[in-house]
Amino acid sequence: MAQDYASAVRAGTMEAGRLHRELGTRDEVASLGGHVDVFAAIHALHLPLLLRPLNGLLGAYLNEPSPGVLVTTQRPMSVQRFTAAHELGHFRMGHKPSLDDENILRRTPNSPEPTSEFQETEADAFAIAFMMPKWLIHSHCQRQGWTAPDLAEPAVVYQLSLRLGASYEATARTLHRYRIVSRDVQDRLLARRRRDLKAALLNDYTPENYRGDVWLLTEKDAGTRIDGSHHDHFVLSLEERSGGGYLWDLDQLKASGFAVVRDERETHDTEGVGASVMRRVTAAASPERGTVSLAEKRPWDPGTLHTDLTFDFDFTGPEQPGLSRAERRHLLQAA
Repeated sequence: MAQDYASAVRAGTMEAGRLHRELGTRDEVASLGGHVDVFAAIHALHLPLLLRPLNGLLGAYLNEPSPGVLVTTQRPMSVQRFTAAHELGHFRMGHKPSLDDENILRRTPNSPEPTSEFQETEADAFAIAFMMPKWLIHSHCQRQGWTAPDLAEPAVVYQLSLRLGASYEATARTLHRYRIVSRDVQDRLLARRRRDLKAALLNDYTPENYRGDVWLLTEKDAGTRIDGSHHDHFVLSLEERSGGGYLWDLDQLKASGFAVVRDERETHDTEGVGASVMRRVTAAASPERGTVSLAEKRPWDPGTLHTDLTFDFDFTGPEQPGLSRAERRHLLQAA
């Protein structure tokens, strides 16, 4: 067990890296453009997991009579994932049993612990490094074309947080932890209300509530998996080469059960002849899981495909009592 804060952070971070190498996470996640599936990692390690409503607790790690973890079903997915990663850290580092409440979300660097063992610091560092490794942040930035200055923009950090499967606050703090943004930038990011970011993406469309997230998807998200909740919306921002007769066909989107609540086009070059436009489609997440495949083509000649956009989606979150979504997917694939 580490004897000081710096050693505890280093130990937790190194153990997260070891587990990534053991599971081969990096190649799989980076290629799909998604997040680190903490629940899939728990399942792969054959670590018993119980998802239950936990009054006053976010999670727990037990090691008697055998190791196991509990995670609450009464929090958003980002909190469930971080809690699961924290408990996984306890397991991987051979810690004593731990009952974890909201403090795992509120702790700041150098926070005092009730003992001098730094067990919670190790588990926190493990969770951050396992869920939000620096290589995954770089991978998303490379795919999306985000540069370091872009990560000072709240709207970009919000979209990054969705792709990492983490909360907006945790993502902003992690960017500072990795020295990607300054403390001042972190503070400005944290001062921005998430509701305002969602409202800006939805423009003048007002959902029933703002509990869900709003994904901004472009052609750069092709081949990814969108892992969200049943309250989520997504906004497709797609270049449409209408000057050449090419239009995005939304029939498959509607056939999948999505409710298109807004569909508009915006021309950037008002003087150009045959210029492309930006098509912005806002849809509500009605179906639970599946695949969407959209095609940009000439309506009178379906064989003239210009480009397409395909992504998998799972909007069954947050995790519910019983098996985790990762375990259910594994069982379905094995059937």
